[in-house]
Amino acid sequence: MKPKVYTETSVISYLAARTSRDVIFAGRQAETHEWWENHRGRFELFVSVMVLDVAGRGDSLQSRRRLGISYT
Repeated sequence: MKPKVYTETSVISYLAARTSRDVIFAGRQAETHEWWENHRGRFELFVSVMVLDVAGRGDSLQSRRRLGISYT
């Protein structure tokens, strides 16, 4: 059985956002992408209804990107 990890809104936002020119934000995006690509398979990921609600707000293109992220 894999350990469960709660995925909160900032993780989803870092994954879906356009690459930032802000060096700190870009670094967080890069770290999040690296973890997502190389380590998420070791965990059972889940989100709350509240996270999905927040992820669905704002710019329609970005909200579709956030909501389209696969947790498997």
